[in-house]
Amino acid sequence: MRELFHEIASSIRQNKLRTALTGFAVSWGIFLLIALLGAGNGLMNSFSGNMEQYVSQTVTVSGWRTSKPYAGYKENRNIQLDQRDLNYTEGPEWEGVIGNVSVATSSQSVKLTLEGRNVNGWMRGVMPDFQETEKLQMSAGRFLNVDDIKGRRKVIVVSRSQAKELSPRNPEALIGQWISAGSVAFRVVGIYHTDEQDFRQTCPIPYSTYKGIYDHTDKIEDISFTVNGPSTLKEHQDFEDSYTGALKRMHDIAPDDRRGIWVRNGYTDNLEMSNASRILSLAMWILGLLTLVSGIVGVSNIMLITVKERTHEFGIRKAIGAKPHNILSLIIAESVTITAIFGYVGMFLGMIACEVLDKTVGQRGVNIGFEEIRMLVNPSVGLDVALEATLLLIVAGTLAGIIPAWKAAKVKPIEALRAE
Repeated sequence: MRELFHEIASSIRQNKLRTALTGFAVSWGIFLLIALLGAGNGLMNSFSGNMEQYVSQTVTVSGWRTSKPYAGYKENRNIQLDQRDLNYTEGPEWEGVIGNVSVATSSQSVKLTLEGRNVNGWMRGVMPDFQETEKLQMSAGRFLNVDDIKGRRKVIVVSRSQAKELSPRNPEALIGQWISAGSVAFRVVGIYHTDEQDFRQTCPIPYSTYKGIYDHTDKIEDISFTVNGPSTLKEHQDFEDSYTGALKRMHDIAPDDRRGIWVRNGYTDNLEMSNASRILSLAMWILGLLTLVSGIVGVSNIMLITVKERTHEFGIRKAIGAKPHNILSLIIAESVTITAIFGYVGMFLGMIACEVLDKTVGQRGVNIGFEEIRMLVNPSVGLDVALEATLLLIVAGTLAGIIPAWKAAKVKPIEALRAE
């Protein structure tokens, strides 16, 4: 064994260019594969993480302007949901299908004031599950609860940017204080998180409080609910068509009018997001495998050239008594040594490239108008995947050289000695 390693080392020293070409092909193939898979994973993590901030497992329905005339009404008629729609949603027709139901009012512009400081906002009466529907992340205090609704409490939740305007030194100190919203005083119970460029200035208050102070009608801005039963995209679409079709009949909207009733279906959004994520993952793996194949082809070509160049050497070895299996074992051992060393070098450099991506591109954001999102999130590849890919390339490159090496080992010494 010691003699074998000594012979391999001697061969590598005598053929530096060949060794360098083989090593570069191995390292480059693994490097590209690791870097590409890492970037793909970072892109998918960014995609999934950012979508989760906005997609909720609820269906939200609201009125919109019609786009077609119908039943004597002109187009562009403003549709407003009311108590009839809520009763229908909670009625026996959808028992077992529609779960928890909540409502929300329209928004009303207000000026929030505290000790001479003021900020504008949009007050809205909501139910407790508005937090989940709108994906509000609390940074201090709490959101509205059932007791607030039942007691018609004058409590309010403000955004962090509003809290900074009203209490610049310590926004969290606003919790528990009474602020003026027009002519009505509300006690701040919570502050929800906003980014610096977040345009949301909604000020949620209990739905019952809003109705008791600002709106005495039965008009409803939004109806939100969970759905039980449908699981596929088609099933959700059939449910949505059936439900909105009934609302259209109640409000004299044309059955084929796509704008009369507006629906945001979090279930279908999640399904579409999952499908997009799977497609993106598949595309990344296909590109990765193609990259790996290109690396294997590069290694194979180098191995073919290597065996051809050493045909004369094999003739000398056979002339002095070497057996075919001795020559074959030498080729395989040398190939494994070179591809393994440079393969793991490429893997190591690929992992470093993923870290560089994380520290550079991963820290940058893209402005989408109201928020900045990260392009890459944790662009990395699992060590197990990296090792498996490296071993696969090593084995493939080695196998590619076995057949020509075996043929060369079987060539008669006199013929091998004549080879150039």
